[in-house]
Amino acid sequence: MRALEELLDHRDPALPLIEAWASQASLPVELLPPSADRDAVLLELQVTTRSPLGAMAHGSGGILVDGGWLRMLGSGHPRLGRNLAVWNRERSDGFLLVADDVVGGFFAVNGGAFGEDLGVIHYLAPDTLAWESLGMGHTAFMQWAFSDGLRAFYRDLRWEGWEAEVAALDGDSCFSFYPFLFTEQGSTQTSSRRPVPVAEQYAFLSQEGA
Repeated sequence: MRALEELLDHRDPALPLIEAWASQASLPVELLPPSADRDAVLLELQVTTRSPLGAMAHGSGGILVDGGWLRMLGSGHPRLGRNLAVWNRERSDGFLLVADDVVGGFFAVNGGAFGEDLGVIHYLAPDTLAWESLGMGHTAFMQWAFSDGLRAFYRDLRWEGWEAEVAALDGDSCFSFYPFLFTEQGSTQTSSRRPVPVAEQYAFLSQEGA
């Protein structure tokens, strides 16, 4: 296990790169300040701050994209209480959960659970119950999430007035839809929706997709 000083890259840290991507983003991107737990989070993950993943774990409390529609996990913040290390305990095996969205979808870095494309981001879709490869690594995923590509990805999952509803939702909750999105009758346009804890949604999707 590497010590903290071995994980802190002072010569070429990735945080300034993430900050530059955020400032140039075509969508609203909010970087949350890191928490007091950031050293412990980085130590548990054992990734260096030279990587965007390590920079997220240590230099950020998390990132809210497009008004909070997408939440990228970091070291935790009052508006996004989950951190990368604790959130993955007993939830991930062969992958690392790194982000989620308000419609109950989850993004993870493949560590072997999804096949041979190690390091590639996969998405657990609430409308298919399947882990789907995005064909990009974590760094490219972050750049993509700050672009109009994110809105294109969610075009069919957004509804009129979503902005106000998402703004009122905390970072540890998402919407649950009924009829469920993975059913023939389910749709974000016509299903009823209510806020639920993200942990509850993940447990539900994991069980339904098992």
